[in-house]
Amino acid sequence: MIYLQLFYSFFMTGLFAIGGGLATLPFLYDLSDTTGWFTHAEIANMLAISESTPGALGINMATYAGFEVASVPGGVIATLGLITPGIIIILLIAKVLEKFKQNRWVQWGLYGLRAASIALICSAALSVVQISLIHFQIMGEGGFRFADLFDFKAIFFAVLLFLAMRKWNRIHPIVFIAISAVVGVVFRFAGV
Repeated sequence: MIYLQLFYSFFMTGLFAIGGGLATLPFLYDLSDTTGWFTHAEIANMLAISESTPGALGINMATYAGFEVASVPGGVIATLGLITPGIIIILLIAKVLEKFKQNRWVQWGLYGLRAASIALICSAALSVVQISLIHFQIMGEGGFRFADLFDFKAIFFAVLLFLAMRKWNRIHPIVFIAISAVVGVVFRFAGV
């Protein structure tokens, strides 16, 4: 039964997550809330691992999430669930898109999808910032200090990394990913 649930959940994610891998994040957060398969902090770890491994981000995250839920078969089934809608849609659209690509309605629809994908990606980015740099969960606790709300070590490193990437933009991104992994281990960065 878990395999069917995994396939269906990731099929729906693949069907509606328009805009690439980061657009799957809001769907993963929803899965986290409704199924309890993983926490929001574990999603941040999934994102970090998926970003640092070869392949498409959304597929890597589906594979990772499925593996966390139901081992190797779960990873395979979640991945198949995620890619199946895209394959079906591409096969259907390829037949008719050539006829309609100059159609004004089709062009307007595609522009609307761009806006939707930007919103999904921005939502995902804000969620990652919230998990990685800000600790909103402590606000409900009594006696918290405002300074405790922010992870200044992570914020400092994020700004430093951003500036380094801007200055040395010819260096391959994998170098920055490797440096980030080492810094995360040395300074014991961890999802909350």
